[in-house]
Amino acid sequence: MKRSVVVESNGGPLGVTIAGANVHDTQLLAATLDAIVLASPFPTEEQPLHLCLDKAYDNPTGAQAIADSGYIGHVRRIGEEKLDDHGEKTHPARRWVVERTMAWLAKYRSIRVRYEVKPENYCGLVKLACILIWARIWHRLKAAYAD
Repeated sequence: MKRSVVVESNGGPLGVTIAGANVHDTQLLAATLDAIVLASPFPTEEQPLHLCLDKAYDNPTGAQAIADSGYIGHVRRIGEEKLDDHGEKTHPARRWVVERTMAWLAKYRSIRVRYEVKPENYCGLVKLACILIWARIWHRLKAAYAD
């Protein structure tokens, strides 16, 4: 079982798609971007919509899915970081945000080991776990602003 998740900058899941383990990531990209439940703001020249991806999406299928969704794709290879004139990292890759969200999802017992036979039921449990993750993020933000 493969879970494909698109997250925002704090790690909150915006959309999730499940598929078999033998499906390549680029085939899931368009479905994952279509699964976003929140309406994204209309892109302007001042604030275009950006999408950070890893090496697996560096191919024509991934580029087409990014273009069809209206995002500006930033596909970085592993170990390839943007360096300034002194060789220092200026904008490190943000792949860890997705990995952290996947770890949060793996903490739920019904998701870690798939007990559900029907994919619809399993997808419902994954989406419920995403709702619980958002509830925890909002609770933390609310507590931070209350202080």
